[in-house]
Amino acid sequence: MAEYDNLCKILAENYPLDFARWLLNQEPQTIEILKTELSIEPIRADSIIFLKTENRILHIEFQTSTKSKTPIGLRMLDYYVRLTRTYQLPVTQVVIFLQETNDEIAFTEEYVSEVTTHRYRVIRMWEQDPALFLSNPALLPFAPLTRTNSPETLLSQVAQEIAKIPDIETRQNTTAYTEILAGLKFERNLILQLLREETMQESVIYQYILEKGERRGEQRGEQRGEQRGEQRGKQQEAFKYTLRLLHKRFGEIDSVITERLQVLSTEELESLGEALLDFSNMSDLVAWLEQNTNS
Repeated sequence: MAEYDNLCKILAENYPLDFARWLLNQEPQTIEILKTELSIEPIRADSIIFLKTENRILHIEFQTSTKSKTPIGLRMLDYYVRLTRTYQLPVTQVVIFLQETNDEIAFTEEYVSEVTTHRYRVIRMWEQDPALFLSNPALLPFAPLTRTNSPETLLSQVAQEIAKIPDIETRQNTTAYTEILAGLKFERNLILQLLREETMQESVIYQYILEKGERRGEQRGEQRGEQRGEQRGKQQEAFKYTLRLLHKRFGEIDSVITERLQVLSTEELESLGEALLDFSNMSDLVAWLEQNTNS
């Protein structure tokens, strides 16, 4: 489930101030994203992010599973020592468990040995009040994982909040992030039904595609033409969205790769959008295309 952890890291990197406000309950004057490798054979984890404010280090670690090669508590102690030695600042450490579990590890907030006790915070998303997440676009993708007596109602509320985001690109990105994280709790068909349809109905692009399809149907007098027009519109939107993600991740994309992406189906582009969270370089993209398409 590394894709979920990596996505959370991307969100924290894109919205560091919002995460600092949430987890530190303060308003930092400055904030900086620190490199995740620390010297002396670091214990590496893709889901880790370090944020440095003017007077504190915030160490966030996202977990979908309680299983870990290095015990979580020991890892937190290890990073605490290295961060303190490197930056000489107080360190706040937070482990955020995304998927509901009864495992004792998710309820443990300290590492204890014969001579040492090290404490850190644990946040279990399924216990969190959804209000905070519904009211903040940066944290909105986590909202489906929060506490509720009616999961479907909560997901519908999330869709309504996404639809209110005025910037088209931000709304599309938030929808994609939310779809992925909601997969930890909801069936895919329900996610697509509530998020994709409710959100897209509020989208200017969706309205344009729909109106264009309707006009084509009237002109041709065939419902089949309208459906094909809408399908092509959705495929083009998915292509443009995936291309934007790749540009942000890797910079300029080779024209040959762009041409291969342009002929992918909407479903293939959606799969690629999820897979690219795990890509380290362009060779990973090329390998994915070779394995998953015939183009």
